[in-house]
Amino acid sequence: MTGEDDPSGEEGRGLGDESADSGGDPADPLAAAGVDPVVPESATDAAAEEFPPDAEVREFLREVAEDVRGDSSESKQLSAVLYRVSDLYDSAESTSPEEIYLNVRHIMRIKERGGIER
Repeated sequence: MTGEDDPSGEEGRGLGDESADSGGDPADPLAAAGVDPVVPESATDAAAEEFPPDAEVREFLREVAEDVRGDSSESKQLSAVLYRVSDLYDSAESTSPEEIYLNVRHIMRIKERGGIER
């Protein structure tokens, strides 16, 4: 069993875990927030639902994404997430809420480690 499978985040510590450097706090922000990193069944059920194409919702989300995009990396990330969510309402795009969640989680873990180069 790995730390990802264990919601407490206790098992599997040590490999690439900077918690010792941070005063014992878990290195994974999901674990620190008490969030189970495994996608719950309810979310996967929702991911199977279809999002009908809706140009109005898609354009609204993309406008908000443009409005929040700024110079900081956080605003750029939020903008990218909103734009990706807008893809749910675009018939030309193929994505799901689960894919978006997993992608965002991956990006946040890379950012936490200081980037891809580390």
